[in-house]
Amino acid sequence: MIIKNAMLNAVLFAVAISWIPASIAAPITTTALGHNSPTEYIDVPFMPYANPQAPKGGTLSLDARGTFNAANKWMTTGVAMVGTDYLYDTLMTGSLNEAFTMYPQLASKVTYDPDDTSWIVYHINPAARFWDGSPVTSHDVKATYDAILTKGPMYIRSYLSDIQEVQVIDEHQVKFVFASADNKEILLTVGQFPVFAKSSIEADFEKISLTPLMGSGPYQLGRVDAGRSVNYIRDPNYWGRDLMVNRGRYNFDRIKFVYYQSDEIAFEGFKSGQYRFRPENKASNWATGYNFPAVKAGLINKESISSQNPVPMQALVMNMRRPLFQDIRVRQALTAAYDFEWMNKTLFHNQYERLQSFFHGSELAATGTPSVAEMQVLTPLLPSLEPIQRRAVLAKWQLPTSDGSGFNRDGLLKARRLLLDAGFYYDDMKLYQPNGQLARIEMLMTGETMGRVLLPYIRNLKRLGFDATLRQVDGPQYYERMRRFDYDMVVDVFAQSLSPGAEQAAFWGSSAADEAGNRNTAGIKSPVIDEVVAALGDAENRDEIILYTKVLDRLLRAGHYVVPLYGKSGTNVAYWNQYRHTKKLPTNAVGIDYWWVDKQAEARIDSYLRQ
Repeated sequence: MIIKNAMLNAVLFAVAISWIPASIAAPITTTALGHNSPTEYIDVPFMPYANPQAPKGGTLSLDARGTFNAANKWMTTGVAMVGTDYLYDTLMTGSLNEAFTMYPQLASKVTYDPDDTSWIVYHINPAARFWDGSPVTSHDVKATYDAILTKGPMYIRSYLSDIQEVQVIDEHQVKFVFASADNKEILLTVGQFPVFAKSSIEADFEKISLTPLMGSGPYQLGRVDAGRSVNYIRDPNYWGRDLMVNRGRYNFDRIKFVYYQSDEIAFEGFKSGQYRFRPENKASNWATGYNFPAVKAGLINKESISSQNPVPMQALVMNMRRPLFQDIRVRQALTAAYDFEWMNKTLFHNQYERLQSFFHGSELAATGTPSVAEMQVLTPLLPSLEPIQRRAVLAKWQLPTSDGSGFNRDGLLKARRLLLDAGFYYDDMKLYQPNGQLARIEMLMTGETMGRVLLPYIRNLKRLGFDATLRQVDGPQYYERMRRFDYDMVVDVFAQSLSPGAEQAAFWGSSAADEAGNRNTAGIKSPVIDEVVAALGDAENRDEIILYTKVLDRLLRAGHYVVPLYGKSGTNVAYWNQYRHTKKLPTNAVGIDYWWVDKQAEARIDSYLRQ
């Protein structure tokens, strides 16, 4: 691999792999795993953001969008209900304070060889039970992974493609064998997926049904009002309630999701107490919307919760499968036409940040010009980049800015020059592609939330001469068109963790661009990006993860594959004053599973809402 060869003399190789003891050259057994990250909580009685004395009871109610017709989100058809993760345990579960560490859940420990990471054995806890009281065994784990790898969503199959075989050693030991020893994070990745009972997989895995596969999780499915709401009921006999990671967790007796077709209606539902916990993603609501009677009565809390995670990249994706977007100058022009400053001031009360990175707000974001270590990686790759991308990779990155007046004159003039340089031309006030076809763009969306963001942008595109339109479709049609990549431009959100790795191939990899249902919505096919993604997946320490992620960030930005929109570090939440949390929340999440209900406060709110 070119990148690895270029790095042989780099200082970074002197850094030890933090989760593999260098002095041990034989298989070891441990109760926790960290991918280039220390396992800080291996010996603690409970997580630092948990309250083991938290009272059980009450209801957590949240909102959801669209509709649903299935309980299984791991098949390729149907629209799954929200919240099904509460039904299932995974082999191990992650820490909300660390980049990528895993602690026991269904598996009580793991065995692996630090010198041969082409396999790992997960030891199933003999106490683990499904809801019907039957034991969770290695046969259930194997059946689960066999089903996901052959019948699951394409992006998941791609993510797990390094699995060569799942072997049952005995009832409580299951061995994962990998295609090579290169992808060290796969040892942890296989511990992240839900485990279903083998009997329900054989009968119902691909059936579109509101009956879930048999699970072992802390909640069971309660009442389902088709298309309107879903209830999950805490299992008082949950086998794993005393595990370290679960002490002070899963405190609500009931978790309810209420479905709405638009955010405007959902907000009214929150005001009236139809649901009582709301992540607030609408800046105008946060700035001016919380002035209704319950707020004035002191019954609503507003809280901004910080996070060290990258801000999810929300962007308008240009579908590279369309000839219109093949020229990088066209993609540059479409970026220049977006007027963030006016939009932030007019629509968002200046509450949002322009996303200058695919890992914005974290230590993974590339800043300034490339460092010496980054240049060691980039130098052999530069000849393979087109000149515009090559210059952008080496420069300090800055998205176009406007004066906020709403005219974006400079941006549109720049966009016009780029389009003319790319061979576009005007005739009768209309813009034509070099092949003589009209320059036409259709933007796809579902729901109404993004309409007010996209329509001003469409107006700017029309000023450039594009025949630009907005197509709103219902949920099922939208998901099917997304699955088949049937769009010109679409809004997508690329959520990232602090430990990016092999999953990046699903976002940006050439193979994923041709696989229906995968996550490469932009249709990127770049051997250079493929090579960097592969190096990231093979990273041998934390410094290499940061290095290759920054290089990937530079390449993605310089390719102008998306029009970055906006985001916000941290999360704004509003909730009725019946929910409580520990003073110190997790560093990387809201951690709602560790919150609880103050029953006296809940009773007061119930009384208020009955008035």
